[in-house]
Amino acid sequence: MAKNYEILEHTADIGIRVKGKNLAGLFRNAGLAVFDIIAERQPGKNTRQKTIPIRQTADNVEELFINWLNELLSLSATKELIFTDFHMDQLDERNLQARALGEDFKRYRLNVEIKAATYHELKMKQASSGWQAEVILDV
Repeated sequence: MAKNYEILEHTADIGIRVKGKNLAGLFRNAGLAVFDIIAERQPGKNTRQKTIPIRQTADNVEELFINWLNELLSLSATKELIFTDFHMDQLDERNLQARALGEDFKRYRLNVEIKAATYHELKMKQASSGWQAEVILDV
């Protein structure tokens, strides 16, 4: 499957540039990128997916984006899940209702621990082709 993100050069952390046809696609692809970087699925039997509901509100789209990624990281750590897909039930520039689908950590080889998504060098823009974001991930 083609990746909807690219890794950006950064001295100590990991930067990513993510694209989406719309805001929902951008948020979904950013979540997928983060967990693609964090872990690699190991061969073996499938595990049952767990669905975790997520609600976020913010003053603007940049804050909502960072809150979204940090909530995913927090839920992943506390529930010991690697998220494999996301369904946006409601999303505008200040509110989000979504479902994150995750699998047990044991099915994955962890590559890197991402502590947080940061506001440092955060760029988000909407263009005729869709949305694009650049975000630095603290490792």
